[in-house]
Amino acid sequence: MTEQTFAGLALSHPLIMGIVNVTPDSFSDGGDAYQMDDAIAHGLLQIDQGAHIVDIGGESTRPGAAPVPEAEEIARVVPVVKALADTGAVVSIDTRHANVMQAAIDAGAKIVNDVTALEGDPRSLEVVAKAGVSLCLMHMQGEPQTMQKNPTYGDVVAEIRDYLNARVAACEAAGIDRSEIAIDPGIGFGKTIDHNLTLVNELDAFGDMGCPVLLGLSRKSFIARLSRGEEPKDRMPGSLAGALAGVARGASILRVHDVADTCQAVAVWQAISQAE
Repeated sequence: MTEQTFAGLALSHPLIMGIVNVTPDSFSDGGDAYQMDDAIAHGLLQIDQGAHIVDIGGESTRPGAAPVPEAEEIARVVPVVKALADTGAVVSIDTRHANVMQAAIDAGAKIVNDVTALEGDPRSLEVVAKAGVSLCLMHMQGEPQTMQKNPTYGDVVAEIRDYLNARVAACEAAGIDRSEIAIDPGIGFGKTIDHNLTLVNELDAFGDMGCPVLLGLSRKSFIARLSRGEEPKDRMPGSLAGALAGVARGASILRVHDVADTCQAVAVWQAISQAE
């Protein structure tokens, strides 16, 4: 039996996707890696800590975030993508703009991670299909500026599953192989706390779609709301709890800020779960 892979990486164990925000306004790290040299150093550190993928983003998609001009986004991310890809790292570009996708792919990115599931730009499908790179499709209700204003669902799991199935089908119709598509229910993107909890608890409902499931809940605000209102950098324990709950329910890729801590937690969880 052929081992399942994503972007050339074996899925026999959870993949850790480290986050590098080349932005001045991300919710979680407020510009820590905004300067190019800092972003490259942060990506290299994450690889050394065990990240299988490094996800580079140049536009914040936190609730209420303002859009960034494409030229500026490209200027932010391309030097970082190239520097990390040149080391042999598997680099993902986190963008919703086709021109940014193309520039990052040309610089060595092997994965496109799009919060709009390739609906945000009419050229995105063509760019990804022609390049033959891997793809992460995320669900978002609304736009970053408005998505947290009274998000509503009848059945949150069924509706998001139907949406992602439709987007996977659209990608296949454009020539993208299903084996190179990961799906992400979009924790915190147009969801209440209850929606987030239901999605994590029922994550295995996405497991039969034939695509690895990406879970991104690291440092998100619902963790603080379930706890004591901690600031983003103080949400690592809750992030680990959510990550392990996700792995137990079939998550194949964890998108995280705290790479070393997550790698350790997953290694121990996996060893315990596999012990005889």
